[in-house]
Amino acid sequence: MALLTSVSGLSLPCLVLLLLLEIPGAGAQEFQLLQPQGAMSVSAGETLTLTCSVTGLPPVGAVSWFKGSGSGRQLVYAEVGSFPRVTRAVSGSDTDFSIRISDTRPEDAGIYRCVKFRKGSGPYEEIRSGAGTVVSVSTRPSAPSVSGPPSRAEPGPPVTFTYTSGGFSPRDITVTWLKNGDKLPAPQPRVLPAHESVSYNMSSTVGVSLTTGDTRSQLTCLIEHSTLPAPLNATYNLSDALRVPPRLRVDTVPAAPVALNESVTFTCRAEGFYPKDASLIWLENGHEMDLGKSSPLAENPDGTYTLQSSLEVKATEQRRQSAFTCLAVHDSQPPVGASEMLRLSQVPAEPGKHTTSSTPAGQSLFSSPALWIGLFLEKVLTAAFLLFLFLTSKQ
Repeated sequence: MALLTSVSGLSLPCLVLLLLLEIPGAGAQEFQLLQPQGAMSVSAGETLTLTCSVTGLPPVGAVSWFKGSGSGRQLVYAEVGSFPRVTRAVSGSDTDFSIRISDTRPEDAGIYRCVKFRKGSGPYEEIRSGAGTVVSVSTRPSAPSVSGPPSRAEPGPPVTFTYTSGGFSPRDITVTWLKNGDKLPAPQPRVLPAHESVSYNMSSTVGVSLTTGDTRSQLTCLIEHSTLPAPLNATYNLSDALRVPPRLRVDTVPAAPVALNESVTFTCRAEGFYPKDASLIWLENGHEMDLGKSSPLAENPDGTYTLQSSLEVKATEQRRQSAFTCLAVHDSQPPVGASEMLRLSQVPAEPGKHTTSSTPAGQSLFSSPALWIGLFLEKVLTAAFLLFLFLTSKQ
């Protein structure tokens, strides 16, 4: 009654205010958990800030952060525990529970939620969860590399080259192949895995037909990706994949046929080969002999090489019709060869030497007078014999 008497003179608004003050929690706004960011994108290595705040008068209890949902969700941050890359954005705040994730990585991609817990007599009770923020982490492709065939290839059929890069996100990526600056047709790159992932790997292949002139050619591959300010590129020197076998030619000086006991020089030229490691070997009738005299290795204007070797021999009777072969051993391949015969001319016997034949050397048998006389007498005797037979038959 005393209370009524003491406040009887107060206005109605004042009475309402007093009543609200007397009732615990009266007029307090219902708390809200706000997570306004629907999606966030960050480049790998940068710092990601995730926003979460509460309004009103929340119940006593912690706010924590989780990645994922359900029983498999992962605790990202809590007031108690060790989280090396995660810190509070506003330390000690009772309303702002935003966090920062430093040095972001591809595996940080996912859905993040802040969760409000209420402290009770038992374990903490989850009472409210934020709307969730979808985080994507953009990652630059790794340094690309180009690989060629396992061994050198000769000009002709296409040779396969492969370009690889990995660890990038998102998955969209463009690959361009160039040969000496000219674009080459190539299939679309293969990006794995085929399903959604935090990062992807790529491989691209192209077929190139090598030519002799590719000793100085370059193959270039370009990568374009949303994380790159300029395309990444890698180059491959086609000379590392090219092998051009030598062309062999064997000549003689003087030209065949040569006189007996004359000196003859055989010359072997291995032309237009690549790479430059090559050697020349001489064979006589299939047997290895002196290596001859090799000239210095010469580089041709197209980048190939020429090697020459000379062999001097004496044209003896024992070497008549001998075969001299030049073998080129190049780039650990089976040797290739070219041959030339030693041909001797017919010359008169030296003065003072006797021959085993009754006919003088250099004189034809049919030019002998005795032969012609013998043939004439034979025909006379034959005619006389036939005449004798004819007369006998008449008698």
